[in-house]
Amino acid sequence: MTDVKKWMTAAGLLMLPLSAQAASPITGRWVTQSKDGVVEVYPCGEHICGKLSKFLVNPPAGPGAKDINNPDKALRSRTILGMNVLTGFKAAGDEWKGQIYDPKSGKTYRSIVYKGKSGNLVVKGCIGPFCQAQTWTPAR
Repeated sequence: MTDVKKWMTAAGLLMLPLSAQAASPITGRWVTQSKDGVVEVYPCGEHICGKLSKFLVNPPAGPGAKDINNPDKALRSRTILGMNVLTGFKAAGDEWKGQIYDPKSGKTYRSIVYKGKSGNLVVKGCIGPFCQAQTWTPAR
C-alpha cells in the first residue's frame, strides 16, 4: 500500500466517529398524543426520566388519582400526578432507550424515544420486536 493510500485510509477511519449521529436532546415538557397530560422529561442521575407533571383532562378518579393498576400492591397508593412514567433512558445512537410505564394498564414496556423531524417527540412502547408509536408535541 502506498503512503498516500495509507493516509487516506487513516483519515477516513478518523472521520467515522464524526459521522455517527448523537441523540438529540429530549428534555422539556411534552403533551401526550391523547392530549390528556403533560410529561416533563428531565435528567435524573446518569439517565433521562419523565414525570406526569400536569393533567390536561382529569382522570375519572380526579386529580389525586392513585396508581391502582400497578401490579405491585405497595405502589397502588401513590399518586399518578408527579410519578415517573419514563425511566432509565440512555442515549443509543440517534435515539434514547429506557422504559415507559402506563398507569392506565399498570404495565411497563421497553421504550425508544427520539425527536422527529418536525420537532415532536416520537415515543415507542415495545413488547418483543413489536413497537407502537405515539407522537408527543411540545407543551406551550
